[in-house]
Amino acid sequence: MKLVTYRRHVEAAARLGAVVDGRVVDLALLGAAHGVALPSTMLEFIDLGPDAVTIASGLIADAGKHFPIGCATPLVNVRLLAPIPRPRKNLFGIGLNYTEHVAESAASLDTSADLPRQPVIFSKPPTTVIGPDEPIRHDAAITQQLDWEVELAVVMGTTAKRVAREDALAHVFGYSLVIDMSARDCRRAGQWIYSKGQDSYAPMGPCIVTADEIPDPQTLDLALWVNGVEKQRSNTAFMLFKVDELIADISAGISLEPGDIIASGTPAGVGAGRNPQEWLWPGDVLEAEVEKIGRLRHAVIKV
Repeated sequence: MKLVTYRRHVEAAARLGAVVDGRVVDLALLGAAHGVALPSTMLEFIDLGPDAVTIASGLIADAGKHFPIGCATPLVNVRLLAPIPRPRKNLFGIGLNYTEHVAESAASLDTSADLPRQPVIFSKPPTTVIGPDEPIRHDAAITQQLDWEVELAVVMGTTAKRVAREDALAHVFGYSLVIDMSARDCRRAGQWIYSKGQDSYAPMGPCIVTADEIPDPQTLDLALWVNGVEKQRSNTAFMLFKVDELIADISAGISLEPGDIIASGTPAGVGAGRNPQEWLWPGDVLEAEVEKIGRLRHAVIKV
């Protein structure tokens, strides 16, 4: 399933939906019409465990194209939010996870040219998350080096604690897209959280695709454009540390819980790695895409 968080109108509450044939099907309303209790938020749905996806998929299949009145709204008539508008915890970011990105970072930033022997992990606060079409904030008093990074996001479905690599993917709820925004001139003594953790620095969406539809997360094309010009293009096959390795590594010391998000790293082509370097400024438009998940579009605005 493609799951979204949406509003029917500006003042409406955010609700959980599934995208089916160009419509958003409200899962709580669909469940109620059949005497089945389903939650109205993404995190509550994830908390129900794997059975929630099975139940919701069954209800959608049984309905066919004829949903109960009020359950389905054309996708073009709703406002999509970030699939998880307010994560419970910081996002786990993974740095230097594609070979060519390691090289370009070493040439332009203060990182090592050696390939990491273990995943490089940082975090992004929940306040970084914005949804489709929301603006990315550019504060010239803080940064003159705003940069882009397209990434596959991994959303955990069940608690993973000291899990083996071969068992790791069984703990995944689904996958999404995150743009890891970075203020390159805001790194402090090697620490990245202020550089990557400012408000609006984690555009996410447009949906979460459940793991049953992406059995192998290492086969996905991903790309990013600035003002219509392609800047990044690669495939998740080229990750240094695959998704199952990342989950095993993090969970060895930090419990991964339902709803936790891992931004799995970016390929080459970031602004800092270009010659001359390129940065984002108010008025620029950023677009990013991950195969099977969808595309995000965001304007950069002055604050």
